[in-house]
Amino acid sequence: MIGVPDRIRVHPSSLAGVVHVPGDKSLSHRALLVPARCGGPVTVRGLAAGADVRATAAALRALGVRVELEPDGVGMSGVVEGDLGAAGPGADGRPVAIDCGNSGTTLRLLAGLAAGAGRAVRLDGDASLRRRPVDRIAGPLTAAGALVAAREDRLPPLEVRPAGRPRGILWDAPVASAQIKSAVLLLGLGATDPTRVRAPAPSRDHTERLLRHAGLRVEGGPTADGGEDVVLHPGTPRLTTVDVARDPSAAAFWHVAAACGAGSVVTPDVCLNPGRTGALDVLRALGAAVDVGPTRDRTGEPTGAVTVAPGELGGAEVRGGLVVRALDELPVLALAGAVSRDGLEVREAAELRVKESDRVRGVVALLAAVGVTATELPDGFVVPGGQRPGGGRVRADGDHRIAMTAAVAGVIGTAPVEIDGAATIASSYPTFLTDLAALGGRVEAVDA
Repeated sequence: MIGVPDRIRVHPSSLAGVVHVPGDKSLSHRALLVPARCGGPVTVRGLAAGADVRATAAALRALGVRVELEPDGVGMSGVVEGDLGAAGPGADGRPVAIDCGNSGTTLRLLAGLAAGAGRAVRLDGDASLRRRPVDRIAGPLTAAGALVAAREDRLPPLEVRPAGRPRGILWDAPVASAQIKSAVLLLGLGATDPTRVRAPAPSRDHTERLLRHAGLRVEGGPTADGGEDVVLHPGTPRLTTVDVARDPSAAAFWHVAAACGAGSVVTPDVCLNPGRTGALDVLRALGAAVDVGPTRDRTGEPTGAVTVAPGELGGAEVRGGLVVRALDELPVLALAGAVSRDGLEVREAAELRVKESDRVRGVVALLAAVGVTATELPDGFVVPGGQRPGGGRVRADGDHRIAMTAAVAGVIGTAPVEIDGAATIASSYPTFLTDLAALGGRVEAVDA
């Protein structure tokens, strides 16, 4: 099936085979943004082709950066050339209007990068993005000297007007968030002094790895007390090529389907950064059969093949640092908890409530729609074991992960699942339905 219809029906299926998931979305954003400060041309390969990454590419073009991308079979590859630190749109203090679509990563990281490069921007997006708070990045941008304005002081559109070269700052982030940390570090590329970010727990370190790969001095990381402390010394990144590893969050849908009994699935060349393997650790804790092949480096990121096969699932509890490492995959992991013997309990995951949707509420509603009982908590959810989806109809409500989780529920369940709003899947994984069919899944478009 080509494309993603807005309403689909997914049938119970057996899956088997190898699936090459798209390039990692988080890495793809950074693979575009950091080269935009390099000046010379940078070859980028294996980018995710979803709407979110395209939004970042379009935003850079609006700021005068040359971004030429073409399909490469699974995703996109091409060239990025420009220097946001030089003259160009927004350098005169008049904000460049940029549509970030549904991409919170585009909005947050570009706000930091543009402020650090002296470019004024007005960042807006769709209705879903306009509900996502921006006050956590407005704080450090203001502290560094930028003039920042937002709707109701906390919602997009976000307007950022740099007032000269930014100051190096020490920022104590209120939560462990790779997007906050990355926005501050990208701001710090053009700062007068080193930029330091502290957080109560470690978060994904993709930005730090790419900046180190680009020759910049980045110090620190996880601390002995369980927190994180990172220092960036300002400078110009130097890159010629960026190869993007494949997305472990996309692979997680196939991993969970396999673990829940659908069949054995192999996902090659997946990013195995320790900050991204939380879903695999949860599956192991549940008792799934998970095998990770030899690793190799790809632009500073470890990668390898992951094989998951059906197994007897017990139960697990997810909290603390594991929540940060598995945050995006928690919705689909809820299905593994349902079919396990003892269930899954997720705590300390309030960050799920400020994603593309309130994913705590969304997961519980999705499970209820397919006949699975779950309890919503202020900071997570509890899914008792001994249950299997029984079919139903799910509204994605603009959240691609809810839509794909519903599709997995259809695969592993006892009856078909219909999904309204499935077109949102294209924002992160445009070939999801094609891959599902290639693995043996049964999916069809439904007339409205």
